[in-house]
Amino acid sequence: MNGKRLYKVSDKKMICGVCQGLAEYFNADVSLVRIATVLVACMWGSGLLAYIVAAIILPDKNSLIE
Repeated sequence: MNGKRLYKVSDKKMICGVCQGLAEYFNADVSLVRIATVLVACMWGSGLLAYIVAAIILPDKNSLIE
């Protein structure tokens, strides 16, 4: 295992912290991830469902014990 984990970040969140967690995982700018999420949610609708599912199942960064 490479040590990378996907999680939500609650201290820098706008809604649930999923986009911030994705940005940290992929080492990308959080603004670009948020824009991409909004575009996917508006165009295909399944992006909204994916965001909701991720918000439910992803652990919070603060709850991970390393």
